[in-house]
Amino acid sequence: MEKRANNSHHKPFYGSFLLGLFLLVGLGIQAQTSGFVKGRSYVIDSIKVSGLKSFNAQTVISYSGLRKGQSISLPGEEVSGIINKLWGLELFSDINFYVTKVQGNNIDLEIEIVELPTLTEVKVNGLKKGKTEAIIKDTELTAGKKLSESFLTNTKNYIQNKFKKEGFLNTKVTLNTVVDTVGLNTYKMVVNVDKGPRVKIDEINFEGNEIYKTKKLQNKLKKTKHTKSVRFWKKSKFNEDDFNDDLTRLIDFYKEEGYRDARVLSDTLIRNPDNPKSVILNLDIEEGKKYYFGEINYIGNTVYGNSVLQQILGLKKGDTYNGVLLKKRIADTSKPDGNDITNLYQNSGYLFSNINAVEVSAVNDTINFEIRITEGKQANFNKISIKGNTKTNDHVIYRELRTKPGELYSKDKLVRTVRELGQLGFFDAEQINPEMENVDQNAGTIDVKFDLVESGASQIELQGGYGQGGFIGTLGLSFNNFSMRNIFDGKSYKPLPMGDGQTLALRLQASQFYNTYSFNFSEPWLGGEQPVQFSTSLQHTIQYRYDYFTGLADKTQSFQISGVTLGLAKRLQIPDDFFQLSQALSYQYYNLQNYFTGLFTFGNGEANNLAYTISLSRNNTRINPIFPTGGSSFNISAKLTPPYSLISGVDYANLGDLPEFQDANGNPLIDEIDQERFRWLEFYKIKFNGTWYTPIIDKLVLKTQADFGFIGSYNKDRGNIPFERFFIGGDGMVNYTLDGRETIALRGYPNQSLSGNDGSILYNKFSLELRYPITLKPSASIYALSFLEAGNGYDSFREFDPFNSKRSAGVGVRIFMPAFGLLGIDFGYGFDNADSNVTTPNGWETHFVIGQRF
Repeated sequence: MEKRANNSHHKPFYGSFLLGLFLLVGLGIQAQTSGFVKGRSYVIDSIKVSGLKSFNAQTVISYSGLRKGQSISLPGEEVSGIINKLWGLELFSDINFYVTKVQGNNIDLEIEIVELPTLTEVKVNGLKKGKTEAIIKDTELTAGKKLSESFLTNTKNYIQNKFKKEGFLNTKVTLNTVVDTVGLNTYKMVVNVDKGPRVKIDEINFEGNEIYKTKKLQNKLKKTKHTKSVRFWKKSKFNEDDFNDDLTRLIDFYKEEGYRDARVLSDTLIRNPDNPKSVILNLDIEEGKKYYFGEINYIGNTVYGNSVLQQILGLKKGDTYNGVLLKKRIADTSKPDGNDITNLYQNSGYLFSNINAVEVSAVNDTINFEIRITEGKQANFNKISIKGNTKTNDHVIYRELRTKPGELYSKDKLVRTVRELGQLGFFDAEQINPEMENVDQNAGTIDVKFDLVESGASQIELQGGYGQGGFIGTLGLSFNNFSMRNIFDGKSYKPLPMGDGQTLALRLQASQFYNTYSFNFSEPWLGGEQPVQFSTSLQHTIQYRYDYFTGLADKTQSFQISGVTLGLAKRLQIPDDFFQLSQALSYQYYNLQNYFTGLFTFGNGEANNLAYTISLSRNNTRINPIFPTGGSSFNISAKLTPPYSLISGVDYANLGDLPEFQDANGNPLIDEIDQERFRWLEFYKIKFNGTWYTPIIDKLVLKTQADFGFIGSYNKDRGNIPFERFFIGGDGMVNYTLDGRETIALRGYPNQSLSGNDGSILYNKFSLELRYPITLKPSASIYALSFLEAGNGYDSFREFDPFNSKRSAGVGVRIFMPAFGLLGIDFGYGFDNADSNVTTPNGWETHFVIGQRF
């Protein structure tokens, strides 16, 4: 009889050699038992398992699938499968299979196994507690783990590589096991880790570079840096994976400059004899000669002419050869919606098209190309389906889909659909995955399934604190996937009717000095056929004066605002369907009762604000609304009131000359004059906001933003209204508003400190913000940021000077949790002072952000 065995870490060799071993077994049996016939089926008469320690025989037999009375061929694939199955359990270090007896058609089998020892306890020496816990978790060094040779090797390699990536190139790891006498076939383990000193790159030297200086080439190594005293944001540790990426980046740089044949001949890491904690990195470069594009011919194109393809390619004869750019213009894998030839075909239904750039000849320094195109046949979307929406109703998702059954396939429509679904805010934007199914090239059809993961769409705001002279309580509820049609359906309350994509928000804030209430509702698809958004909001606020004698609210002195707004917004098709036209009609009623504060020009009276707002916006940011990684958005709006003074014919410049606005002595009654001037507010308000998101490298995103606002009057004799003004500075948050003011964030300065007491009628602001995500999981999205900002508020156009801005810089973090919205903190340093009479910088300010985005 022959013995067939192998170690678990040689399993692939074992599987391929098993059949040959069984042939030997068969020959051995034949020599001893004349009744044995190779390849014949036998009936298992008995099965014996030997070598057991912690398992029982019946368990192993059950795992194997063998049973008494079973017919089995020897040798055969069935036996190979059984032994592979036992190896797959990863419980044994050795498996031997014997035929112990042959009697007629019956055989007796024996399975001999060697069980892997079991880990009972592990101790890690040489690391801090936090690192130890992480190592144990990552390597699964927990009690009950089976200790195979491959597991021990992988564990050792993992620990060494982990610390090498952190710059500890001399890390040494030993795994020592000792028998644990408490159990059977159990071992204790001691892991000794000697990280040694962190090794830094002291020098990066280049040889063979004649065209570009060493310093320029060093800058192309983005992640591999040598020690430099002025650089603190990038460590000089050596990481092999990062270094390999940098080598690719270095060669790409040469290719972009025309040096097609550039390559790294060798890279050597040398111990620094003067400093054992550092190494010297030497790179030997072969630059080659510079090449240029020659003739570029298109082969196989019938759908698009050469001129169209040439316009997209953007490369012509005589241009410096750029292999990286050529590849991007053929197919830009970094941008799903890139402007390249592949996408041109893909967006016209040619799913099966294939475009390749082929060098056909090279004469001296000139390379001639053929762009070879296999267009294939057009494909159509066939079946479009969705899965994973457990809360959101199907029709809310299907109306956002750009991919329609029967229409020509378009990659752009797929990308746009992913963006639209991500912008809804109902699903985890990072996990929206369109799955291609049943791709039939002959029929020219493709099925698409959108795999969605629901995320929390409702938020709750519950705050309490001391401010404004007393306790302030806030309760806010926002339901961003509400269903109004099921509001009377008791079965839909889980806890509220949800799933129709509507927004319902309620907010109450109260203290002894003021109460404010608001209600907002919006339907994004009014009528259900077109993306026409209808919105309505109601607000009511009442403020009381502070009584300095009692410390309580004086309710005989009050200021009340009540308002209602109705709005419609429609998605446009021209210039493209990223544009939206919004219109709103609003009315606010202001009532002042004995409210003399100096904030307004009168303390008793009423004011009415009837206004029409029109805005044009465009938003093609992608994909995650919490952390956009590309695209831009802008909005320009105008809020207009009727020009009452042009209709009434009242001479506002000389109101004080009229008897009804004079006292008994003929003196002007200022309060009555101002009451008349502002009984119906007359103004126009222009605002602009532009935001651009630019990916820098990896997940690092640059947000660029510009803001502008201006309030003007139709009639200079009426003057600018005391309401609706801009208050600049600080975190941009406001607990309540009495006068329709807008608070504009400018971090690094106290709240509203860059405007006068009455606010500004004009402001501008510019912002640069670098963002990097820490995690974008549905439960909590977290990103860090650094910013530069500049801006200011002005009382007139004469004062307007965008170069006289208040500047600031700082860092911050944002945390978005579906149940609570956006939370954050910023530390900003103001380089200027809010008071122009003071020359010292404002210095550091801490800003807390709740439910607001910058």
